[in-house]
Amino acid sequence: MADMMRPYSTAHVDLDGAWSHEILDHRLDLREWGPRVRYSAPPALLDEFHEVVRADLPAFALFGSGDFHHLTALWLRNVTGPVTLISFDNHPDWDVRPPDWGCGGWINRALELPHVTRAFIWGCGNFELNWPLRLFGNHAAVAAGRLQVFPWAERVGRSARKRWPALGRDDWRAAFSAFAQSLAGQRVYVTVDLDCLRAVEAVTNWESGLFTAADIAWALDELHSAAEVVGGDICGAWSAPRHARFTQWLSSRLDHPRLRRVDPAEAARTNERAFQVIWPALTAGYEQYAGANQRYAHP
Repeated sequence: MADMMRPYSTAHVDLDGAWSHEILDHRLDLREWGPRVRYSAPPALLDEFHEVVRADLPAFALFGSGDFHHLTALWLRNVTGPVTLISFDNHPDWDVRPPDWGCGGWINRALELPHVTRAFIWGCGNFELNWPLRLFGNHAAVAAGRLQVFPWAERVGRSARKRWPALGRDDWRAAFSAFAQSLAGQRVYVTVDLDCLRAVEAVTNWESGLFTAADIAWALDELHSAAEVVGGDICGAWSAPRHARFTQWLSSRLDHPRLRRVDPAEAARTNERAFQVIWPALTAGYEQYAGANQRYAHP
């Protein structure tokens, strides 16, 4: 029955060398796929990629740059039964414009899965919620009650603060605690993009948010205390961009912000410190439940 078993419950899905090979005990070397699926990819290619990796995907995945965040919608295909998606991200990733499969619109692909009931995005703090770029958001999902964003009040304009429940640094924890309790008994999948953290706590390929790593660990504890966390992932570490197609490279270059020069070794050290705080909180109790270093069946 070995072919019916799932892989280890936690693993490093290595697409771009963003993390040390030794950061987790189990590593899937998929770097040959990295340039092909980074930032955006045709649906047929991503279906092919998923067929290659789906039997080996863990319940909790650590993968590379936030340029790969759309792969979370692929990881979610492996989760069975109704699930609520919770994302900690500096960007809403709700853009309805092409490409359909890209890191800027992957929330929409996740909501197309019949078992993903709702999605909540915490910690948005960039210009996409302000006029006029918010016109390109998935407002149909918002109106249907399937998508809700919680931006930082200080990072968005007055009109955005009227539209969405904006967070203050002094009171966001109370709001999140109430939110977590509203999910009591529900099954949730949690994704953390390191660009939701302050610039001093994570080095990424995108703009930085306002959370600390300790904030995210606290929020994850709140979720574990109320809901059943059936899976999750962390992405968003910095890596040097490599693309397989010219159009992919061009659109990525136009979309990315101009950031300071990055020292790869220092970036890796900074991000690993954040990982050491967030990862244990994300996977809390799961290894004991599934059996450390044992194969498991998805919930």
